[in-house]
Amino acid sequence: MTDDQYASQLKNSRNDPSARNRTRAVLGITSVVALGGFLFGYDTGVISGALTFINDDFGLSSFTSGVVVSSIVVGAMIGALGSGRLADRFGRRTMILIAAAIFTVGSALAALAPSFLTLVAARVILGIGIGTTSALVPTFISEVAPPASRGRLVAVNQLLITIGIAVAYFIGYAFTDSENWRAMFAVGIIPALALGIGMLFLPESPRWLLLNGRGDRARAILARLRPANAVEGEIAEIEQVGSGGRTRLRDLTRRWMAPALLAGIGLQVLGQATGVNTVIYYAPIIFQNAGFDASAAILATVGIGLVNVVMTLVGMSLVDRIGRKPLLISGVSIMAVSLIALATTFMIGGLSDVAGMVAFICVAVYIAAVAASLNVVVFIIPSEIYPLKIRGTAMSVTLFSNWSLSFVVSLTFLPMLDALGTSGAFWLYAAFCIILVVFAARYIPETKGRSLEEIERDLRGTESTDSHPGAE
Repeated sequence: MTDDQYASQLKNSRNDPSARNRTRAVLGITSVVALGGFLFGYDTGVISGALTFINDDFGLSSFTSGVVVSSIVVGAMIGALGSGRLADRFGRRTMILIAAAIFTVGSALAALAPSFLTLVAARVILGIGIGTTSALVPTFISEVAPPASRGRLVAVNQLLITIGIAVAYFIGYAFTDSENWRAMFAVGIIPALALGIGMLFLPESPRWLLLNGRGDRARAILARLRPANAVEGEIAEIEQVGSGGRTRLRDLTRRWMAPALLAGIGLQVLGQATGVNTVIYYAPIIFQNAGFDASAAILATVGIGLVNVVMTLVGMSLVDRIGRKPLLISGVSIMAVSLIALATTFMIGGLSDVAGMVAFICVAVYIAAVAASLNVVVFIIPSEIYPLKIRGTAMSVTLFSNWSLSFVVSLTFLPMLDALGTSGAFWLYAAFCIILVVFAARYIPETKGRSLEEIERDLRGTESTDSHPGAE
């Protein structure tokens, strides 16, 4: 569907009750599933406000404090790696329901943790939920969304992540005076229960149902989400690319999969290497290094969270208009410029009020660019480029690489500050931004406005060459 056709469809849908019902159905599914993104954001961001008080209560060292922060990433690695194959076998909906239960248990355990080790265990459990939803929420949404609006709809997940982070910052600030870090974790139980209850009322992905021989159920679901004259054509297209038996894990190593895996995994690795999560985890420390006192640093972090939300909305409005690739390249270029300015400020500015304000502006511009570009497309692109039969598994491997780099970056940030200085750390992140721009220009495909099956057919275009005895 072209942009003009989509605009015409939107115009006609205003006076078409059935079209409005389809739109509401797709938006309803997206909104419920994307609560997994909210939990991702909240349980990632809540540590920012809680960490100081946890350190005081448990008498943590800089090392054990880092373990508390990074343990959630270890759990996310486990969740991301294990959830995809299970989702390919048992369904996307089933695994997201399980993730909701994991979030509930993890939040309760963190709020009640009597010791450092129990808190670390709770953070690992929360991480498993985060890893599972980070892989499966974009997959689920991409499989129910119409092609012309798929980018915006998958980006709802990222919007909810940013809202979750902003809410976590706000909750942290609200409990600063009472120093009640346990309440900060307990609040996470509410959206976890909402996700679980909401998922009970949602259907399974129609593409997964078709792949598993449940065509009648898939047809009934698609009839609620697509125009009547488009259902059979979409089913035929899905069945065409999904035929030929279940793909095995080793098929990820097939040569025709290499371009998709390179694009998907490369985007995750280089995206993390630009330092995105360090700002989420350590924003108050960055602002304190720039001269803010502790309270002002936390309040500035709340402001950064709001910038994150607003600019995610900007990115959502652009991703289906200008395309994934141009949005990524332009945004990461702005990230590089802001990091260079931030590094320069720390190098020459000292701890003056002016230096602190310039640092805040640089971080705000960096987060704005991240939110409007990299964070919008980082989950959209891999959810679109992998084949249906192994999409869950491929997303698992891809998000495992994301969380692996997140673990390395979060664990090494404070030691890197000691070794390179604040300025040197941001110079390094700026260099990775430049590398990502070059990588995106060369290896990231444009998927705007194309069906998942069209994208898969292009990917499989080299499959016959791959299987030829003489292929190199």
